[in-house]
Amino acid sequence: MTAIKHALQRDIFTPNDERLLSIVNVCKAGKKKKNCFLCATVTTERPVQVKVVKVKKSDKGDFYKRQIAWALRDLAVVDAKDAIKENPEFDLHFEKIYKWVASSTAEKNAFISCIWKLNQRYLRKKIDFVNVSSQLLEELPKVTEESVPSGENQSVTGGDEEAVDEYQELNAREEQDIEIMMEGCECAISNAEAFAEKLSRELQVLDGANIQSIMASEKQVNILMKLLDEALKEVDQIELKLSSYEEMLQSVKEQMDQISESNHLIHLSNTNNVKLLSEIEFLVNHMDLAKGHIKALQEGDLASSRGIEACTNAADALLQCMNVALRPGHDMLLAVRQQQQRFSDLREHFARRLASHLNNVFVQQGHDQSSTLAQHSVELTLPNHHPFHRDLLRYAKLMEWLKSTDYGKYEGLTKNYMDYLSRLYEREIKDFFEVAKIKMTGTTKESKKFATLPRKESAVKQETESLHGSSGKLTGSTSSLNKLSVQSSGNRRSQSSSLLDMGNMSASDLDVADRTKFDKIFEQVLSELEPLCLAEQDFISKFFKLQQHQSMPGTMTETDDLDGGTLSRQPNSGAPLPVSSEKDMIRQMMTKIFRCIEPELNNLIALGDKIDSFNSLYMLVKMSHHVWTAQNVDPASFLSTTLGNVLVTVKRNFDKCIGDLDKAYTKLIRGVFVNVEKVANESQKTPRDVVMMENFHHIFATLSRLKISCLEAEKKEAKQKYTDHLQSYVIYSLGQPLEKLNHFFEGVEARVAQGIREEEVSYQLAFNKQELRKVIKEYPGKEVKKGLDNLYKKVDKHLCEEENLLQVVWHSMQDEFIRQYKHFEGLIARCYPGSGVTMEFTIQDILDYCSSIAQSH
Repeated sequence: MTAIKHALQRDIFTPNDERLLSIVNVCKAGKKKKNCFLCATVTTERPVQVKVVKVKKSDKGDFYKRQIAWALRDLAVVDAKDAIKENPEFDLHFEKIYKWVASSTAEKNAFISCIWKLNQRYLRKKIDFVNVSSQLLEELPKVTEESVPSGENQSVTGGDEEAVDEYQELNAREEQDIEIMMEGCECAISNAEAFAEKLSRELQVLDGANIQSIMASEKQVNILMKLLDEALKEVDQIELKLSSYEEMLQSVKEQMDQISESNHLIHLSNTNNVKLLSEIEFLVNHMDLAKGHIKALQEGDLASSRGIEACTNAADALLQCMNVALRPGHDMLLAVRQQQQRFSDLREHFARRLASHLNNVFVQQGHDQSSTLAQHSVELTLPNHHPFHRDLLRYAKLMEWLKSTDYGKYEGLTKNYMDYLSRLYEREIKDFFEVAKIKMTGTTKESKKFATLPRKESAVKQETESLHGSSGKLTGSTSSLNKLSVQSSGNRRSQSSSLLDMGNMSASDLDVADRTKFDKIFEQVLSELEPLCLAEQDFISKFFKLQQHQSMPGTMTETDDLDGGTLSRQPNSGAPLPVSSEKDMIRQMMTKIFRCIEPELNNLIALGDKIDSFNSLYMLVKMSHHVWTAQNVDPASFLSTTLGNVLVTVKRNFDKCIGDLDKAYTKLIRGVFVNVEKVANESQKTPRDVVMMENFHHIFATLSRLKISCLEAEKKEAKQKYTDHLQSYVIYSLGQPLEKLNHFFEGVEARVAQGIREEEVSYQLAFNKQELRKVIKEYPGKEVKKGLDNLYKKVDKHLCEEENLLQVVWHSMQDEFIRQYKHFEGLIARCYPGSGVTMEFTIQDILDYCSSIAQSH
């Protein structure tokens, strides 16, 4: 370890004007051992700086290098881990904690002792020594600078800084001097004792000379001592002055402490004032309601648009003030509680005033609306409530405010609105249905007469009449089977026999007119009711703000007593049942307001059935269409539910009228099939296959759209008939476009049938290669295209535009023509092998001709 100390002092610390006082070999705790050295050093220049330096060997291991240094004043704690037992571990707390393990406990203790002594001597800030034995913490003796040798022979052993008795390495100058001395003595090498004796004699001479020199300098020593005494006196005077200065500074310190304490109190007071001002500003900004808003809430005109807008803005401002999130402790302030009470009083007063005004508006609007009932009672129309809704929608935001602030008054307004509107709509709807009944029967007395009329037609006759007019519809779809009759327009079409010509079967024109009139009146009733219900539902959603709340406590439920206008409650609950969604509440309100619609519709349906049981078919068609439309808009709406319930009644009446609906559909479609066959057979201008093809195509399309499960077999049959007659028409119309060539190959096939081999046909005189080429030359591409163009025009005249089958037929003809072409090519290849004879046009030419012809037309 001594050699390492000398090497570190020489190579690292001497060039930096530092003295090495203590050293310990350590490694980091908990890690793979990589030894290094912690060195305690002081600088040779003043002011003295004390450091702890970490030194480690280089990677090559041939020299040491300085890695990191810490100032001792940055050391906060020295933790020896255990003050009793020997433990090589210790911690040094600088800006972070460094954990070390010394190579031996003795080295650790010597290093910690050196650190303690340096702390006592050089630092004002005392380091905390934890778990350190008291024996190590001894006072460092005072050592003067003269006691420490200079140069490279300075002590490197410990904190006492005394000279070292152990071996000291010679420097270069000392080595040179010794060599000069040894060269001057011949026996220096051969006789060491003689050389040592000579050196001893010379040393005694030098000691005598030194003593004489010292004795000669006694006078100077006395002068020096006198100067030292005078210096001591000066030091005493300086100390006295420093003491007086210290006393003066002590008073100044006390005054500065008082000023500092006063400044702290002032700063604390300013901070508190700023915080207090911030709290006051928060309360003033968030809980201060403008005088204009207060006046609007107390006296605002709720009848004018400007007044309503002012009240709406004031109500929103009041709600913001009441809903402000107070900070902790605000609710304990008297002013805050008083302001909250004032806001509560304003809210209560304005809620009462708003509820009273809206109730008056409901009553006033009802009187104005009832005055217009007389003018609508004559016509089959319902009064328009749009002005009433438009005026009330001005209060929509106030209703939303009332809903969020006082739900009890909001619920009361809801009940009052339903009670009043239900009576108003009941009068209007009953008058409306009374007019409808009068128009259906002619007079109210005639309704009894029609109720007792016997049925004039049998079930077969009714099914036949379903081909006429609006009665021809199978469901609510606008398409009807009477469109099976195919007509042409202008000079381009020859008119087919219409199925409508079959209408004179058994029913009189008067019966058809009466049923058509009933159908129009029933459609008018449904067409008037639908917009009325949809408009009212839209208004309720917007006015009562139901679309913004999925569920509200205390709202109506499915068990709402619609007749009495009261809410059903759970036993012993004291609160209404919750509503699952705003759609439920809208539907319940609509049910309460329009509670008379379903009974009136059922009465109207019963009247229509009494007048003529065949009216059930008309009503079934209309109701199915309107139910389908309502379900597309909203399947769970009041309108959809009500019409669905009424549709059940209509279906029951219809079942009573015709029995099984599936059987009626089957009989009906079979009657249509028979009449289509009849019309096709009687057609004079249009080919029979065209009439059959187009009508059965229309039947198939209609049945596919209607999706009637009991008519699946008929739908397949219609498709098959359409396909068969399409193919028949294509074969018939196309015929033999290459007539001579076709006759030629018919002869070829006849020869083959007679037993002649195919490859020997070309040796027949009438069917040799030359004859084949002559026939082929008569059909160049130009002639083929001309023939196809004439064929397209012919087909265009036969087909009607309504079914849009021209391109389908033309494509089928194109395929048939290509099939014949391939057949001819096959015969040429088999019967004339190697002849090189080919047609003068190709399949691609045929495709191009057909495409060009179709595009040109």
